[in-house]
Amino acid sequence: MDPQRLEKQIRFVREVDKLKTIERQTLLTDASRQENDAEHSWHLALMALVLGEYAKADDTIDLLQVIRMVLIHDLVEIDAGDTYCYDSVGYQDKAERETAAAERIFNLLPRDQAEAFRALWDEFEAGETAEARFANALDRLQPLIHNAFTQGQMWQRHGIVKSQVVERNQRIEAGAPDLWHFARELIENAVSRGHLAP
Repeated sequence: MDPQRLEKQIRFVREVDKLKTIERQTLLTDASRQENDAEHSWHLALMALVLGEYAKADDTIDLLQVIRMVLIHDLVEIDAGDTYCYDSVGYQDKAERETAAAERIFNLLPRDQAEAFRALWDEFEAGETAEARFANALDRLQPLIHNAFTQGQMWQRHGIVKSQVVERNQRIEAGAPDLWHFARELIENAVSRGHLAP
């Protein structure tokens, strides 16, 4: 055992515990409170296991790679904070804030692990591999489901309208066309029930 390696790994493990303190603009499906980033990442990992069969039909995906990506993709928010997906002002410097956070947080690990985690984060952000497209589809679908099953409370709180939700979430189609069809149904139902402004 290399004591210095273990020390770095434990320091990273302690640091990423802070993800539990980052509050998201997504209610739990029972609407009792807002979820935190750690809960979001865990939920995405389970969704990957449950919904893996819906990855784009002509894509052969490595489900473990998807799970790795969704578990680490939001670690940067420990430093960068959660940027609400419809916050156009916050998105202006989001990439810069998150890249700086990735540099600091992943480099707490031993070099080999730091490089591997950074590569996962970069892959997710680029969204070019089949795994990244599916991971991104899940990352869009999860809060959409939460909004749909909480009568659109957060959409209403922020004045979000249907066109914004469609534009934001159409990326689901690239990784999981069947899930995009399901998402469109959720959106249409939310509008028809008055939970999302047309």
